[in-house]
Amino acid sequence: MKRIIGVIVAVTLAGAFAIASQARTDASSSRTRALHATKECTSTYHGEPGDYCTIMSSNLRAIPAGSKVFYFEAGTPDGIESDLVLYAGPGNVALGHVTLPGTTGVITFRGGTGDFRGFRARADVTYDQAHDLWHWDGTYRFRGHGH
Repeated sequence: MKRIIGVIVAVTLAGAFAIASQARTDASSSRTRALHATKECTSTYHGEPGDYCTIMSSNLRAIPAGSKVFYFEAGTPDGIESDLVLYAGPGNVALGHVTLPGTTGVITFRGGTGDFRGFRARADVTYDQAHDLWHWDGTYRFRGHGH
């Protein structure tokens, strides 16, 4: 568990430095596109800081199946509100936040490293009990970095 927390802290610091380095003003941005992803949490998320869910599918090449979503805060019986890291492979990290007061909520992403440089996204989060999957349905864009 200490190792996972250490990895999360290191990834977060790397992401913070990357976001700070891209803080320059850049008026260009690409168009907004649809974001759809599913993740499973049953096998690896138990409501503790450092637990994660695994992306099962995504329409965004930067978020391949097998990517991991690590949560910084503990969940409660009422849901979770937490900063998070989407880890899509070495050097490819998106920084986000989720507010999930039950089985529906919102997830947002603001920047990251590698493939997520300039990444912005907002998606509704819903739970599909029949398939035991969480869905993200929203929009994304990459700001000012030629994606």
